[in-house]
Amino acid sequence: MSIHLLNRNTFGEVANTGNLMPIEEAHELLNAWVPNERLRLHMKQVAAVMKAWAIEKENADELTARKWELAGLLHDADWEKHPNDHCRVIIEELERRNIDPEVLHCIASHGPRYFGVEPNNTMDKMIYAFDELSGFIHAAALIRPTRYEGMDVKSVLKKLKNPSFAAQVNRDDVTDAIARINIPLEEIIQFIIDHQKDVQ
Repeated sequence: MSIHLLNRNTFGEVANTGNLMPIEEAHELLNAWVPNERLRLHMKQVAAVMKAWAIEKENADELTARKWELAGLLHDADWEKHPNDHCRVIIEELERRNIDPEVLHCIASHGPRYFGVEPNNTMDKMIYAFDELSGFIHAAALIRPTRYEGMDVKSVLKKLKNPSFAAQVNRDDVTDAIARINIPLEEIIQFIIDHQKDVQ
């Protein structure tokens, strides 16, 4: 991912706190903006993992879980059609739609080295951790005859140490993201395997 600094740290309007589009509308936007089926799957997987973490680990209420899910679902929505303006275009679109500023900041902070926006809260930090690892784990599943079935953390860790496997996944970003959340890498990997394996 190339560097596209957003040159700002505030997004949306405080008055829009709690404003979320229906998840069906978010999927319509996803389908319209992202022709690549594999990229859409990645975004759906991150959304599923984000929502599950919010509910299971953060005891989130329905509205908060939807925030997490929406950020995950749309975080790469402009990457395919607007690679040189990722993630500026999707944030500006969501600002026009008066979406909750926490969702916008979460999207803006999913790659701090690339967008110049630091993850502030748990939602921001978790999307940063989940984004790279979700894609990496899916790549690892695709080369297995049984895909996710029987996949274990140890095999994922071994592949992470092999720089030629899924080379586009920046290991430094993974290390940085995990350091920020103070949760063992093994626990995050297992959670992703468990919660994205059935996403289609």
